[in-house]
Amino acid sequence: MNILALSGGGSNGAFGAGLLNGWDASGTRPTFAVVTGISTGALIAPFAFLGGEYDAEIGKLFTSVHTEDVYKNKSFFGMIGSVLGSSDSLTDSKPLQDLLDQYIDEEMLKKIAEAHNKGRRLLIATTNLDARKLVIWNMGAIAASGRPDAPELFRKVVLASASMPIAFPAVYIEVEADGRKYDEMHVDGGVITEVFFYSDIFKVEEGLEHVGIKKKPEVKLYIIRNSQIQPQYQEVKVNLLSIAGRSISSLTSTQGVGDLYRIYLLSEREGIDFNLASIPPDFVPNAQEPFDPVEMKRLYDLGYNMAKSGYPWEKYPPMYHE
Repeated sequence: MNILALSGGGSNGAFGAGLLNGWDASGTRPTFAVVTGISTGALIAPFAFLGGEYDAEIGKLFTSVHTEDVYKNKSFFGMIGSVLGSSDSLTDSKPLQDLLDQYIDEEMLKKIAEAHNKGRRLLIATTNLDARKLVIWNMGAIAASGRPDAPELFRKVVLASASMPIAFPAVYIEVEADGRKYDEMHVDGGVITEVFFYSDIFKVEEGLEHVGIKKKPEVKLYIIRNSQIQPQYQEVKVNLLSIAGRSISSLTSTQGVGDLYRIYLLSEREGIDFNLASIPPDFVPNAQEPFDPVEMKRLYDLGYNMAKSGYPWEKYPPMYHE
């Protein structure tokens, strides 16, 4: 039983996309029983779930887009409106919505539904900001529901998981509770965790017993962290946005390391084989814009070449000493 967990990381998701495609080119990439994704990992997850036939699509998505294909900055007055309370973000994510409409089409949803009906699971996480809770969405169940609004909800969940609050608009999802309808505010799942694999949704022994399998199979967990684990020096400009951006990225990076330790301990307890990939520490970033296609192609090629020649998966979280 092979499980894949894909982390956040913005444009660094190009590394994970390249690694998956290089892994497939090596002939050793397995079919995953479960795929989880969060933030940029949520963008990769549907492609990874369906396997090699979507490698070209995921490669195109993560090597050809520019910043303007993902979001557009608001005008000066739009930004002032965000600060004063008449808007909820500094940018407009309509370009990303258009990309999702283009890539996540009816054919993809049909294939995800078929895989779901065979017992495989695609899970994507968002943050319910009102409740301050991580929400894990069973995307295969949505795709297989037959509801006319299923494609819209599927894309909304992916968009929400990749929508960093303040920078991107929140995504509002209509729900019903106790006979009343509400609009829940959902944002990037990375607000809560950078990558997820939790015991309450992966009760392996209980699941096997449910389907009548007595002998527990070998379970392998592969985590792709779409960032560098070791911190990189970067001179911070003396302005509010630069200081805030560097502070938030430092917070999420440190939180991500904690996530890896939690997952490792769970894996040890459950007898799951732990495997970790991340951007090498000697990679020197040189992006000229937030979503720089040249830089993303460089990251994609790095992941691809490393995986094609046999990726050296780490067996322990960073700085762990047995």
